[in-house]
Amino acid sequence: MLRKQWDTFNSGDIFLGDKGFCSYYDIFSFKIRKDDSVVTLARRKPATAAESSKILGDNDLLIRWKRPTRNHSSSYSKEDWEGLPETLSLRQIKVIVDQPGFRVTPFYIVTTLLDPEKYPASDIAELYYQRWGVELNFADIKTTLGMDILRCKTPEMVRKEILMHFIVYSCIRNLMVDAVIGKETKPSRISFKGCVQAVRQWEPSLNQARLGKSEIIRLISLLYESIIGYIVPEWPGRKEPRVVKRRPKPYQSLTKPRHEMKEIKHPFKSGIKAKKGIDF
Repeated sequence: MLRKQWDTFNSGDIFLGDKGFCSYYDIFSFKIRKDDSVVTLARRKPATAAESSKILGDNDLLIRWKRPTRNHSSSYSKEDWEGLPETLSLRQIKVIVDQPGFRVTPFYIVTTLLDPEKYPASDIAELYYQRWGVELNFADIKTTLGMDILRCKTPEMVRKEILMHFIVYSCIRNLMVDAVIGKETKPSRISFKGCVQAVRQWEPSLNQARLGKSEIIRLISLLYESIIGYIVPEWPGRKEPRVVKRRPKPYQSLTKPRHEMKEIKHPFKSGIKAKKGIDF
């Protein structure tokens, strides 16, 4: 899917990805499009200082990757593989996180931003840290908009359902951007869930059939003020554990069609321990 979106990048853009995008072929493909990459090292061992071409600073090395061997599982053709250079100059940065709530083991970033003065290692590490915001945006789509459970039954309708979630998400984000125009507040500081709640609250008023242009402008202005009122406090280094808040109900899982499902009457037979004083 990333390769289908190559044409959406403009010259000078920076592609930021996790370890799933650590690919010799993709990094080189971005480079010939005059785009840079910042990704987490994966599937290759980190280069040591002795193996590096140059030491740029503490935990900051200039390295060379050799072209990978192509096999039957490679995601590109033999012609594409033959067009790859024998080596690729990259920069390897070791990031050590000592912040509570985050990973305590070091990890490595590889990038095509080779100038250590123009692009300090600390700035690149901070850029990668901001990537966590992408994960939170995914949570907005899946949890706040309810895309974690799809209700359609056919592949075609599932695609339409996902597409509608994306359209709604984009519209809400655009609304957040419009609301802060001329304000000192950044769109990223506005609560996505608060914006959704404001839209739901104001939708009946805006959806009236007979509204003059001036009244519509007035209502939209009030909607913007309501959206700006949902400001998320700045929590630098806030821990966002991937955990479930709600406790599951003590029932069996529906693993078969309803007409084939047999309910286990006794709670202990279903692997659920009954508590004293509670009726099932």
